[in-house]
Amino acid sequence: MQLTTTVTHKPDRKMRLCAVMLPILLWVFDGTAAARRLHTTPTPPVTVTDTIAADTMPAITFDDIVLPDSCPFRTYARIHPRDLREPIFSSYRIQPFPSEVLHAPVTRADSLLPVRGREWLDNALFVDSLVNALKQNYMIANPLLVRYNERMLPDPPKRYRAVIDPSRMQIVMMEELPTKSNDPTKVNVHVRPTHWLHSFNAALQMSQAYISPNWYQGGNNALSFIGNIAYGVKLNQKFHPNHLLEASVSYKLAMSSTPDDSLRNVQITEDIFQITAKGGIKAFDHWFYSLSLNFKTQLFNSYPINSNDLSASFLSPGELNLGLGMTYEYTSPSKKFNINASISPVSWNLKTVTNDGMDPASFGIDNGHRSQSQIGSSTEIKLGWQITRDISLQSRLFAFTQYDDSQLDWENTINFSINRFLSAMLYAHLRYDSTTPRIDDSNWHYWQFKEILSLGFSYKFSTI
Repeated sequence: MQLTTTVTHKPDRKMRLCAVMLPILLWVFDGTAAARRLHTTPTPPVTVTDTIAADTMPAITFDDIVLPDSCPFRTYARIHPRDLREPIFSSYRIQPFPSEVLHAPVTRADSLLPVRGREWLDNALFVDSLVNALKQNYMIANPLLVRYNERMLPDPPKRYRAVIDPSRMQIVMMEELPTKSNDPTKVNVHVRPTHWLHSFNAALQMSQAYISPNWYQGGNNALSFIGNIAYGVKLNQKFHPNHLLEASVSYKLAMSSTPDDSLRNVQITEDIFQITAKGGIKAFDHWFYSLSLNFKTQLFNSYPINSNDLSASFLSPGELNLGLGMTYEYTSPSKKFNINASISPVSWNLKTVTNDGMDPASFGIDNGHRSQSQIGSSTEIKLGWQITRDISLQSRLFAFTQYDDSQLDWENTINFSINRFLSAMLYAHLRYDSTTPRIDDSNWHYWQFKEILSLGFSYKFSTI
């Protein structure tokens, strides 16, 4: 009896011990194998032959594909749907394989042929799907190499507002939830049209020369300044294609030192205040019936070197021109080139000399009069060209004739932008006046010319 009891109880203790240790060992081995899988390379892929024979298919790679000579980029092996699921670490959407490839039986796989006329589409879809499938399998097999995923993204920012809780008589912070509207027609978007286009341009430039007293060729020191400011407004053609209305005002002043002048240290070499305006109604294409206005004068007194006789003053001379005709306006689609040309067969020109210390005859006005009206024809052409990113050209040509006398002004300005606020400018002004008297000891008679090269500061803005 004693022996029977002993033999009966010994197996019970061993079984209980095994029942306790077996789950512990399985848990340890399973955790060690899982950690090893995260740090080791995945198992080699299975070939196409093994894949067809197996019930379940592993992840497909480039080594798994047999490409027949008759159909490049095509595979006829069945692909398990789990190999085409969307990557969990990427938002890139996988394109589906061609249906005849995905659902073809194994027995018919070798006899499948591409659909006639869409081989290029099947090939493109297959390559795209294969690349994304490989990308997905790589990320799943190597999760530690994925730097970012959805779980690691930070929470979106939240907005709170202070409200009063009457039940507790306290101020609490309540989160403001964004409101979503699925109806695009309820989106309140207000776009205010820009009917007027504005432009502004200002520049202050200078040139300087220093020559030592003992310079072997001689010479004098020179310092000159030139300032230019202009503002323009124009009716937006996008909203008013049948109307033309624009106006501009500009002022240019240039001064230079005069070492040879014993009366003054500074001489005004350029002083032009100008107002232009134009309005019209569209005729056809880029042509408008138009009425143009042009007024110019100078603001300060000008004197010749070593003389107190006035050569120019405010409204002396002053010129006002009104022209009736047609205007052609064109702007390139790239906005780099524009031209505005006005032809006025009927034009009225008024010339004045209001200063009593000046002789009106020197400006083509009859003796005993301070103003003179003329009827004739006029032409004005304005051109703007952005030659390169840093080089631009502005040109203006104005001509008036009363068939007995004629005058012409052609102004050209080339701007070289160095940076946003620093630029160089080359200004050239060619003028023709048939009433200009000949100057002694000079070949210049009717033609006059002025040229300035300067460097300085500039600023401009535009709504165009």
